Amino acid sequence: MAFLHPWVCVFVGCFSVSLAGTDNLTTLYPPLWEESPGQFSDYKVENGKYIIDPWIYLERIGAYKILTNKTSMFFERFEGGSEENILWGLALQHGWQYSSGRLVDPTQKSNCGYESNHLCISVDSWWADLNYFLCALPFFAAVDSGIMGISSDQVLFLPPPVEQTKFCFSVSSCKSSYPELMRKWNLFYQYMKSPFSSFDDLLKYYWEAHTSTLDATYRTFEDRIEYYSKPEGDFERNWLLLVKYLTEMRFPTTLNRTHEFQEGLPPRMLVSGDQPPFISNFTNLQNTVLFALDVLYKVDSATGSFSLTLWKIFMEIPGARVLALEIFEEVFKIFNQKWL
Repeated sequence: MAFLHPWVCVFVGCFSVSLAGTDNLTTLYPPLWEESPGQFSDYKVENGKYIIDPWIYLERIGAYKILTNKTSMFFERFEGGSEENILWGLALQHGWQYSSGRLVDPTQKSNCGYESNHLCISVDSWWADLNYFLCALPFFAAVDSGIMGISSDQVLFLPPPVEQTKFCFSVSSCKSSYPELMRKWNLFYQYMKSPFSSFDDLLKYYWEAHTSTLDATYRTFEDRIEYYSKPEGDFERNWLLLVKYLTEMRFPTTLNRTHEFQEGLPPRMLVSGDQPPFISNFTNLQNTVLFALDVLYKVDSATGSFSLTLWKIFMEIPGARVLALEIFEEVFKIFNQKWL
């Protein structure tokens, strides 16, 4: 196509995903997955409500674990079974944020998230705050839709120590504060429960809810970016743009694909002096991914987001999304053979 500029090839090459299976799925799970709560009864109960503290890593990842467990049956009809549950992407992303140190207090005014208190999730973390809504809203919408097996008033998230007004903590408060976002997550679950919905349909509604959630909440936490080094702040900015491209492609956030995708993400916080593609303790893939993201952002800015518009047009062509994923896989294999 005439509008497939060279930057698309860079983008495609860097975010290729291997479809290779694995005999031991537990190696793909987020950190401390086995140790985290897996059912509501694993949490404490007060006044007839299950109390989840989303500012402790084990309790937030436990909420994702319950969500994936309760929804896995709806993906059994697809080839690959429960591993095809596209909600795995949310859990694995939170796991990467934890393992890469992105949930710690970036102000360093507390020990939250650091070695002596490594399970603590800081309310001052940009990553943690945006992820909160990609946990709370899909979780509470699942409760509201009847999937979780409890009533809407039976579960509560605890607030952070400060700035409580920026968050919602229950089905009712999230529906009150974010009615349109809750509606979109509920719509996703409605289609998920339908035996007639296709996998592509589910991806469409999932990504619409996912992207809408980020669009509606990221400005609330823009002040957090000043706590980070310039390379990390640039990466956060670039990450939000990447999500828009993945949305249009309807990237399948299954267990295997998300795990392979995250192999290209930075394994630690970026610090002053980090300059991709020349970060010495990053893999070639991680360096190239970061470099490509920066190129993508610069192209998008220079074209007034016209490049994203072209990408959207291309993704609407029948078969284009399937072709893009196939190219991702093939170029990734070539990349591995050449560099790894």
